[in-house]
Amino acid sequence: MPYLVILFFVVLYLLATFFFHIPALVALVYGVLSLSCFVAYAIDKSAAKQGRWRTSERTLLLLGLLCGWPGAVLAQQWLRHKSSKRSFRVLFWITVALNIGAFVYFSMHYAAPDIGTEVAPIEL
Repeated sequence: MPYLVILFFVVLYLLATFFFHIPALVALVYGVLSLSCFVAYAIDKSAAKQGRWRTSERTLLLLGLLCGWPGAVLAQQWLRHKSSKRSFRVLFWITVALNIGAFVYFSMHYAAPDIGTEVAPIEL
């Protein structure tokens, strides 16, 4: 299921790019922050195994909320880190929903629609 959310977002991103001309910079931001989030999870997993200082859950959630959630999903699946603590998972998926909602909102209200030459926001 977690991989389906990433696939859903990729399709959503491609549709938004086609219809609303989302700048490539947005994909770069998601890519860089996803990689950063994956690395943060890996560092925290290593610290947990070695009994060292840990990255706070708040930091991990914030990185996910700020476009890093695809990397967090992959880290949770591949590294098996933060994948069993229910309270963290619930908060994590709330941040994913908030991020996707913000992506849709900003795509529809601040990107140029592919309709005529008008660049006004789309009204719902």
